Amino acid sequence: MESILLIIFISLAISTVLNLILKKLSISHIIGYIITGTLISNIFNFNGDNDLDALNLIAEFGIVFLMFTIGLEMSFNKLKKMKEILLVNGALQVGLSASIIFIVSKFVFIIPTTASIIIALAFSLSSTAIVLTYLKQSKDIYTPYGEKATAILIFQDLAVIPILLLISFLSNDTLSLDQVIVQTVFSAIIIIVFMFTVGKKVMNWLLHFSSNAKLEELFLGSVLSIVIGASLLAHALGFTYSLGAFIAGMIIAETSYHVKVESDIASYKDLLLGAFFFSVGTKIDVVFLMTNLHWVVMIFIAVMLIKAVIVYFLIRRKANKSDSVKAALALCQIGEFSFAVFALASNQHLLSDELSKFLILITVLSMIITPFIVNNIYKLASYVVVEFYESDKITPIEAKNHIIICGFDTLGRIVARTLEEKKIQFVIISDDLRHVLLARKQGYMAYFGHLDKLPVLESLKADEARSLIITLSNVTKKRLICEAVQKFIPHANLVVKVDSIEERKDLKELNIKNFVHAQQEVAKLLVESGTTCKLYDE
Repeated sequence: MESILLIIFISLAISTVLNLILKKLSISHIIGYIITGTLISNIFNFNGDNDLDALNLIAEFGIVFLMFTIGLEMSFNKLKKMKEILLVNGALQVGLSASIIFIVSKFVFIIPTTASIIIALAFSLSSTAIVLTYLKQSKDIYTPYGEKATAILIFQDLAVIPILLLISFLSNDTLSLDQVIVQTVFSAIIIIVFMFTVGKKVMNWLLHFSSNAKLEELFLGSVLSIVIGASLLAHALGFTYSLGAFIAGMIIAETSYHVKVESDIASYKDLLLGAFFFSVGTKIDVVFLMTNLHWVVMIFIAVMLIKAVIVYFLIRRKANKSDSVKAALALCQIGEFSFAVFALASNQHLLSDELSKFLILITVLSMIITPFIVNNIYKLASYVVVEFYESDKITPIEAKNHIIICGFDTLGRIVARTLEEKKIQFVIISDDLRHVLLARKQGYMAYFGHLDKLPVLESLKADEARSLIITLSNVTKKRLICEAVQKFIPHANLVVKVDSIEERKDLKELNIKNFVHAQQEVAKLLVESGTTCKLYDE
């Protein structure tokens, strides 16, 4: 007991100090957890097998809670809109990546067919834990490239199920392919029907009852019961824990509780994800890595290039070059589900211990480098797609006591014209390139970018601005921008246009002082015009 407490104490101390240092260097905290895991593993001489079973189980639930929060974002209506990029792009990405990697593995490195199939399928997967964590924190999940990357990641997570079943089939000579397919389809039908009938009613009842009880711990207990219960059900039927959590999240996304549920489990999800990355660090054999570093790096770069090229051309079919490059950078790494694939294959003696250890090192290296890629995705993309209007290309403006106008549709143009007449300095920011080009044509200082991004707020000197006028109509965008501005400037003078009483109520929690109700202001003008006009005798 004392040794366990000592390990926990040292782990927390090392990770805290490391992450404080890394934060000052603008390096992801994920690296801190991975390094901590490696240090602790070598200090206490973990053997990587039985000693870490409990830790690996806890870490796996980090992915479970992440998938649950993704499910909360994926309502049925949203999935319907994403069905093409989810099914078509997802299937093509996994299929093409696996095919090319299989050919290289089989015919270049002369690895046996079965092992090559396993390697190809595992390497075709990207990191849901790292990429989606970044997309959600940076709000890039709402951007075009973010939506496309998320759809492919969701498909990959679903593809893990048949991949694991395939490994079971390859390791069992007595099990026919027909039996595997029938068993899988039957289990899938059971879990889907149960979750969307009985499960849905149970979830609604639990959340409704615990919410009415007005006890926060009761509500949180209900949420945890739902997540863990759905995960255990999926696992009992032969699927991954995360699939059950994802379906549970989708069901709750259709209820009025989804915002509260996500906020309540955020800290638990982050803590468990920290445990997951810690467990990744424990898998690093430093001596073996140093001995084979050149091979590890070479193969990792080759896999990354293969996946990046495939994703780029898939997205480029129906998107611009900038979004395609960013999606390619976001998905070029090897994901955490590869650990599960290699572990199962090794246990079933489909991969040798040395090959499995080598593949795990490639995956770990990928996950170490990924935070650097995703945290600098705009900067890296700018080397390939040089756009003078890109958000990260904004040169800090020379302005003070100015006004920032967000949006340049009809209302934004009127605001700009009025400020120009009053000779008040202002700058325009818009995520619609057509509006930016139009504003520049009219002689205004205008930039393309997203005002919810910290580099944009810094470049536009938002902390020295007199006020920020938000003219957008999209409620989600307004909320994201207001949250980002208030985080950067707690007492910012935000002036927000709202189109309805409901919209104002939805934004009320942000403590915005200046709301301008569009319809009310128009009504006032109509009344004023109607009551001040003169009456003429006929």
